[in-house]
Amino acid sequence: MPIVVDIDIMLARRKMSVGELAERVGITPANLAVLKNGRAKAVRFTTLEALCEALDCQPGDLLRQERARDGDPAAVGGEA
Repeated sequence: MPIVVDIDIMLARRKMSVGELAERVGITPANLAVLKNGRAKAVRFTTLEALCEALDCQPGDLLRQERARDGDPAAVGGEA
């Protein structure tokens, strides 16, 4: 069951660019893109807190668990 990052949704709701968010959070736009595109293996709680402060949201607004569908390789323990 993969964890999905919904930063793009919150950026759209706040009418904020990736560059502006990266500046407010104190990370590079490239590192924010890795997180935003779901390629990050981990996120520090301090970074998550800064994202929530900058976007005026809760961690659950940024992260969600997506259940694997039947027939999906992730459903049987494989990686997609």
